[in-house]
Amino acid sequence: MTTMSSVVVMKIDAFFSFSHLLKPKPSFTTTKQSSRFTFHDHDKNQRSKFKIRSQVGAEKRTASIDSRVKGIVWPSPDDEIAFWNREFPRWDVSQQAPAETEQDSDLMHIIHVTAEMAPIAKVGGLGDVVTGLARACLSRGHKVDIMLPFYDCIKREQISELELVTAYESYYDGNWVPTNAYRGVVSEIPVIFIQPSNHFFKGQYVYGGSYNELEAYLCFSRACLEWMQVTGTQPDIIHIHEWQTGSLPLLYWDMYHFLSLKKPRIVLTIHNMEHYGECNQEQLSKCGLDGSIYATVAKAIDDRTIGHNPERLSLLKGGIVYSNAVVLAMLSLAEYIVLPELAALDYTVSPTYLKETLCSGWLASTLITNRDKYYGVLNGIDTAMWNPATDVFLPSQFNAQNKKGKKICKYYVQRGLGLISKGPLASKHINQMENKVPLVVCIGRLVAQKGLHLIIHAIKHVEELASFCTYNGVLFKGGQMIVLGKASDGRVHSEFEGLANLLNQGPSIRILLMYSEELSHMLYAAADMVLVPSMYEPCGLAQMIGMRYGVIPIVRKTGGLADTVFDMDDQLHCETANGGIDEGSLNSALDRAFSFYREKPEEWNATIQKNLETDNSWNNTAGKYIDIYNSVTIMTIITRLSRSVSSIMMLLEFLVKSEHSFLVNLIRIFTI
Repeated sequence: MTTMSSVVVMKIDAFFSFSHLLKPKPSFTTTKQSSRFTFHDHDKNQRSKFKIRSQVGAEKRTASIDSRVKGIVWPSPDDEIAFWNREFPRWDVSQQAPAETEQDSDLMHIIHVTAEMAPIAKVGGLGDVVTGLARACLSRGHKVDIMLPFYDCIKREQISELELVTAYESYYDGNWVPTNAYRGVVSEIPVIFIQPSNHFFKGQYVYGGSYNELEAYLCFSRACLEWMQVTGTQPDIIHIHEWQTGSLPLLYWDMYHFLSLKKPRIVLTIHNMEHYGECNQEQLSKCGLDGSIYATVAKAIDDRTIGHNPERLSLLKGGIVYSNAVVLAMLSLAEYIVLPELAALDYTVSPTYLKETLCSGWLASTLITNRDKYYGVLNGIDTAMWNPATDVFLPSQFNAQNKKGKKICKYYVQRGLGLISKGPLASKHINQMENKVPLVVCIGRLVAQKGLHLIIHAIKHVEELASFCTYNGVLFKGGQMIVLGKASDGRVHSEFEGLANLLNQGPSIRILLMYSEELSHMLYAAADMVLVPSMYEPCGLAQMIGMRYGVIPIVRKTGGLADTVFDMDDQLHCETANGGIDEGSLNSALDRAFSFYREKPEEWNATIQKNLETDNSWNNTAGKYIDIYNSVTIMTIITRLSRSVSSIMMLLEFLVKSEHSFLVNLIRIFTI
């Protein structure tokens, strides 16, 4: 059972919570004095709150920082090559796999079919989940492959042992399209890259090319199954992700299962319920299926369009109906809600998001109808890829036992982005800025789901507070904020671009409208707080990644976040954060966080320590997926046995009626 423990408490007045997620048992105790809580940290090294540090201590800290900053080439905004685009050492994640991982006894072959994979084709959390889960299952002894479109934008130098393994043809839109399958290794995970010879998957980015994306993924889904048939590959599990591969179960059960693919079973993971893969019958027919067959409520019709002209289909709904198991990927809390119509569900999901998905929205009836195969699984993070102790993108690495490198990372990023003045003595500057100017980061796609109006408001609020902040003065009310993300909507891009032009030359705000895996690692390492103001959030990885890098999350109550993130001010109701979407609550949360950061450094450091020690890895989560894989394969065996027994009984009944005396006697003996 996942438990949550209290961290820090003040006065609750906002729905935003800067918090501790899924924490282990705390190593400190609390006592209440004068209507406030005082922390008594069991780690004596943390007993420095409100004490005047001696000059000797300051000299030791400076000397320690000095030893770490030697050899670091400090960046500048004027550098010809941005510091996140510098050459970095090759990251060998294989050396970071936990040696003590328990090996499973019943090993399987699992193929993930996906539109994203970190780090080579990553846009959001989907890529992180696929890579993390694949690596965790590999470490447990299973055979795992990932099938991915060979996007033009993929950097081939990130792929090891790349080779063409199969040249074949796959059907699409009335033609057999020449297709190449390449095999390579990415982050120690075998990957099969599918490259059709048509115009699909051409462009500078994973999404947003000049081609029709829905039709491209229809083509890709069929090409994956065609490759399995051509090569005789029969995995135990085909694990598909999101709407992009929602047509694959339809193709499998209504076409390829009648050809040569008999063994695989299909598992669908839904990472975001708001993307349905809407298409018309003609588009679905292009992959070789008769689209009109699926225009029924029981199959793939988009319920919102029933009676319209034309009615539309949903690839996500079709995937739910035709898959053997459907997994909702999210954060989890072992607290149950009682809904009679959902009593049969496996309650390993977040209560709030379970309610949001199954009790609202047009897909609710489909999910309830298929509730016997609906699961929720606690997401994890790839702790080999997200590890501040070994992260090659960081100027100075750190861990829970030695956090000095985090201060260097913060100074490095601030200096590289022009958020801090150049100084001759980096070590002195780093120590002077300690607990003075908090740094907030917001990393992710700039889409409506992520709370765009709240992100914009946070930018403006931090900018306003910056006017109260002086470099070496008495008052430090302000902070700094960095936003890293891309907007697919041109209007959203223009709005953030306008803010960037207005604020990026100032002392407190940097808005970077791009995606950079390297910079995202640096920002998590540099940050004091990570802002996640999502309007809805099935899971979200930013909080867990932030914790891994010693960051305090500031989140809004929604979905899984509402059940796992609580307000540090409210000890009495620590497991129920308040809710809302107003800017006033956001202001309050940011103000409280900034004040807490500066005024209570001992408690703040204790919280960071807990975050760094929290295990949000895929180790446990992978086991839950393995259980699901086993359940669908066992059900397959039971079904086959049931059919076999039924066939035998029919044969015996026929023989009895035919009065074959020997067999009749044999049957009687067997029956007795």
